Amino acid sequence: MFSHIVIFWTKTEVPNAADALLAGIEKLLKPIPGVLHFHAGKMVGSPRPVVEQSYQIALNLIFADKQAQDDYQVHPLHVEFVNTVFKETCQKAVIYDFE
Repeated sequence: MFSHIVIFWTKTEVPNAADALLAGIEKLLKPIPGVLHFHAGKMVGSPRPVVEQSYQIALNLIFADKQAQDDYQVHPLHVEFVNTVFKETCQKAVIYDFE
């Protein structure tokens, strides 16, 4: 199993950036083959100080193995997402990959 987690910080100057980002994730990333588990959503506030709360959107994907994730990265829909949605709505992303 290979997990790919992406934490997104949206551009404050782009109106509705979080909603546009989430819509783009659903439209362009969800259909890519090889994803065993797909979950994307908005940050949920917490009174616990150990919970990171400065981001807007998170994406959690699980693949069978690293090769499936590598194939996902070069898929035309992923490339389109990066070029048309991510670059327009995000100022920063942090990615966690682990097996």
